[in-house]
Amino acid sequence: MITRLSAQDICNRLQMLGDRERALALQRYFKTAQGEYGEGDLFVGLRVPEIRKLTKEYQTLPFEEVSQLLQSSLHEARLLALFILVRAYTQGDDSLQEQIFNIYLQNTRFINNWDLVDASAEYIVGSHLRYRSRSPLYTLAVSNLLWDRRISIVATFLYIKCGELAETLRIAELLLRDREDLIHKAVGWMLREIGKRDRLTEEEFLHVHYKTMPRTMLRYAIEKFPEKLRQQYLRGERVRLFGK
Repeated sequence: MITRLSAQDICNRLQMLGDRERALALQRYFKTAQGEYGEGDLFVGLRVPEIRKLTKEYQTLPFEEVSQLLQSSLHEARLLALFILVRAYTQGDDSLQEQIFNIYLQNTRFINNWDLVDASAEYIVGSHLRYRSRSPLYTLAVSNLLWDRRISIVATFLYIKCGELAETLRIAELLLRDREDLIHKAVGWMLREIGKRDRLTEEEFLHVHYKTMPRTMLRYAIEKFPEKLRQQYLRGERVRLFGK
């Protein structure tokens, strides 16, 4: 009789493969102390390349078990589940992709740290909505859940890579007054990515918002600008648009 591997079996293995000292370092890095954004998250101490290697080994894990893995208290188990889902999504047909998309949206409360979002949002949410209605992005953008809002903006990275910039700018406007630093960083990051491809479009957005947008968001957005221009933005001075 063949015994089906369970999510718990995998979690047990992750714990055996882990490194306690690295786990403690990761818990500090990912802000897991009381009152921090990753409060209570547990790490076993595995590196991302090690987790990616396990993805190939568990790529045929049934989605029922992948969902259980995604709901694990172990951070690396949740990251492994997301890598499995991303891999399955890229290789699946329309029906399978729809199933994975739904699993993802039903479990966003477990995609609860920035690395989990950044490793998956564009590849599942962004990809799934590219040729469909993007209304789910706007539902995520106004959610009370921090991770939903980060998913909404990071998912648009795919569109930026494809030269589609408008969606990112619309989501960014919705998040301009967000109170969370992790959102400020994500929006600034996406604006910077727009600027790498179309400096004028980024600066047109900044020209409207740079005096009132969160400082961290602005710093991330202008990180690659010439130093003199960066300082003008940071001082709130009148800035001449790129190429004009």
